[in-house]
Amino acid sequence: MTEISNFIPGVKRFRSGTYNSEFTFSTELAILENEHEKKGSSRLMKRIDFENGTVTGNILGAALPMLVAQILSLLYNIVDRIYIARIPGCGTAALGAVGLCFPLIVILSAFANLFGSGGAPLFSIYRGKKETEQANRIMNTSFTMVCVSATLLMTIGLVFARPLLVLFGASADALVYAYPYMMLYLIGTLPSMIAVGMNPFINAQGYATTGMISVVIGAVANLILDPIFIFAFGMGIRGAAIATVISQILSAAFVLHFLLCKAEYKVRLLHREEIRASSKYAKNIISLGTAGFIMQLTNSLVTICCNHVLSVTGGTLYISVMTIISSVRQVVETPIYAITEGSSPVISYNYGAHRYKRVKQAAVTMGIMALIYTLLAWLAIILAPEFLISIFSSDKSLLADAVPAMKLYFGAFIFMLLQYIGQTIFKSLNKKKQAIFFSLLRKVFIVVPLTYFLPYAMHMGTDGVFLAEPVSNVIGGTACILTMLITIMPELKRIEVENRRAA
Repeated sequence: MTEISNFIPGVKRFRSGTYNSEFTFSTELAILENEHEKKGSSRLMKRIDFENGTVTGNILGAALPMLVAQILSLLYNIVDRIYIARIPGCGTAALGAVGLCFPLIVILSAFANLFGSGGAPLFSIYRGKKETEQANRIMNTSFTMVCVSATLLMTIGLVFARPLLVLFGASADALVYAYPYMMLYLIGTLPSMIAVGMNPFINAQGYATTGMISVVIGAVANLILDPIFIFAFGMGIRGAAIATVISQILSAAFVLHFLLCKAEYKVRLLHREEIRASSKYAKNIISLGTAGFIMQLTNSLVTICCNHVLSVTGGTLYISVMTIISSVRQVVETPIYAITEGSSPVISYNYGAHRYKRVKQAAVTMGIMALIYTLLAWLAIILAPEFLISIFSSDKSLLADAVPAMKLYFGAFIFMLLQYIGQTIFKSLNKKKQAIFFSLLRKVFIVVPLTYFLPYAMHMGTDGVFLAEPVSNVIGGTACILTMLITIMPELKRIEVENRRAA
């Protein structure tokens, strides 16, 4: 019979004389328990090795958990809209009011991503270079900026919520629903921005599954709490906001616990004496994050412009139509975002590690995956718009106007993918100027002017508002991808050849 000591590492070590006589059996058991806990924890905290393994496997390993996370993240807003649209007696009006809150909500998310998406690629590049201290400093700098900006934005929002909503196109009737929702939502600004802004640093360390879990916690809580607060407690639109805030707090608590206690790189606020020395990191984070920030901020700007023009040319009903179309867009864009953002740490890490062949492989793999999905999603939108709209509203009059508007809005959806691919590569390789320019081009220089030009100068009414997006996708997306192919790919090939000669 095999000795039992062969199965107990501690006993085997004790018999071989590794331990002295002061060790007790209870001490040994405690050590064994700790070892087993570590093994179990490592299984739960499975990491992706961005330097080794197949590129496709690394991207899928990062993208699939991120996809689940992003789909569930939509539930924070999407579930609210579904429930709000079904509030007896005021569902459609309340849904339109929430649409008026989108610009403020997007602004909060944009600032969180400014520091998260700006810091994470730099963090990954320094990880690839094995410069641990600099990587940690970047994460801590991002965290400090997230916390400071969240406090300031919450204060400003609480003070100026009413005039801002009026500026965004809210009528007196709409303010009845929009104002209380926004005031309650703003209370959760800090946890919301921590959850959004710091999750990229979990993914950048290779803990994609853990990053997913942080979102799952918030989404499941929101699913449970929404009907309780909205219908069971009879709180209506206020209940939706309260449920969202509680969910955000739970998600942020998980993110902080992991980054403080479990992750390889531990997060903390910068000490006072570190702030000046970290200013150079802050500038780089903001520079790189500005592209994504502009994209989200300009989305808010576009929403404001669209709501304003639609309120004049089509009335409140068309604001609700745009709210639903925006919701559908979020749903169908989510896998694209997951694929590109899941690819980003793979690209950044290998770029920092000077493994340029893997950088190119990751870029090509990302493009193929995203293209296949986008074609399928585009086909579903064109063939079954009624089904997608019915998810958010059962209002028949709304459906009649929303279907042609949706077909028009998504008419050149495939070209938007080109923007995503180009922007991701620019950001992942720390190409700040290109990333910022193309963020501004598509939204600020094309969409916003067309939103006013087509309805008024071309007399297209509401159709002109919905047509502005596909036109910008064609022009902006094509320009972005061509610039990336002309500038980035030859550069990577040249560096790869030089490295091969040097070796």
